[in-house]
Parts: sequence; structure tokens; C-alpha cells
Amino acid sequence: MSEDGEKDQEKEPKRPSRPVTAAARRERRASARPAAGKAAGSDADEASKRPAKKDKAAAAKAKADGKDKPTPKRDSKDKKASLFARIGRFVREVWAELRKVIWPTRKQMVTYTSVVLVFVAFMIGLVAVLDLVFLKGMDFVFGN
Repeated sequence: MSEDGEKDQEKEPKRPSRPVTAAARRERRASARPAAGKAAGSDADEASKRPAKKDKAAAAKAKADGKDKPTPKRDSKDKKASLFARIGRFVREVWAELRKVIWPTRKQMVTYTSVVLVFVAFMIGLVAVLDLVFLKGMDFVFGN
């Protein structure tokens, strides 16, 4: 290779292979897109400059769905369901949540239980030893 070729490569700024920020990614995507429909005097250009006409059917549907009304305030109190309906809903929701639980196998349950029992036994021993040490310390300090 010639020295000129190496100099050209050094002068050329290196773009990172992957943009770091979201703005840089958007800019890179925009520059990479081909300019589709940019022919001089094309109908696509004219249509993009004009505001889009609203579809009357879509507007009628939105009105029928109640989309033209303002959002209700949270302060407004809705009618409460009966006590039995609320209890029934609670039980259904609890049952649905319990179906989502991943229940441990018998082997896992035995393992978890043994770990807990060993930890509790260790803590009981530690507290007993500390209690004995403090008792002896109090006897030494205050003399008995």
C-alpha cells in the first residue's frame, strides 16, 4: 500500500459501529433510509404537505364509543357492587394469582425446609453463646 492510502484512512473520521445515544441512532436511521417518493412534482409530495382529511365514518365511530367525552375524574364515586359480588371477585382474583405461582417440587421443599431449620438452629446457638458471654461479662463487671 502507498503512504497516500494510509493517510486517507487516517484522515477519515471513524464512525462508531453502534450509536450510543437514542438521538444518534435516530439520526443514523434517517440518513440510511432511501428517499422514496421524492421525485420532482410527485403526488406523494403534495399529499404529504396537505393536512389529511378526517374520515367521517371514523369520527362517527369515535363519537359512538364515547371517545369525544372528557376523561372522568377519579374523585367521582362509582356505585359499589354488593358484598357477595366483591367477595366473589376477590376469590376469583386469588384463584387466578395462585394459578400463576410456580409451586416447588417435593425435593425442593425438603431442601428449603432443611436450610431454614439449620439456619434457625445456628441463630439459636449464636444468641445462646452471646447471652452466656454477656452474662459472664456482667458478673465480672458488677461482681456477684
